[in-house]
Amino acid sequence: MANKATVTVRAAGPKDEAAWRRLWADYLTFYELTLDPAITDATWAKAMSDGSAIFMRVAELDGEVVGFTMSLTHEGTWITSLDCYLEDLFVDETARGRGVGRALLDDLVTLCRQNGWSRLYWHTAEDNAAARRLYDSYVETDNHIRYRIEF
Repeated sequence: MANKATVTVRAAGPKDEAAWRRLWADYLTFYELTLDPAITDATWAKAMSDGSAIFMRVAELDGEVVGFTMSLTHEGTWITSLDCYLEDLFVDETARGRGVGRALLDDLVTLCRQNGWSRLYWHTAEDNAAARRLYDSYVETDNHIRYRIEF
């Protein structure tokens, strides 16, 4: 069994930019995606802006940032408070199996409860077995299928 260590999850701040950019690049590689650098720059700016619904949390092991979540809140038609959508969750390959992903999800669950948000939801690739094992330990899939038109 992999060594379990204490994971600290906190709001991301300007000092986390270099670590996040390294993890973000690995995340994009994992999903075989290429984004214009301007999109990465804009994503960072939104996550750091108090005026954006997007917020970032980072996970630290031994003082090193090894994972992040990017989420946003939004209104909905079937709820009276806000929904929280977990758009991105990534853990550095060297830190996997050490409770980092679970700590990041637990942190979002706590934030949702503290803020009175109605729901936390996310999706993942169907073949992402490792992530799905973690996610399945929280809740069963709701059997919705995603459709997306890109412009």
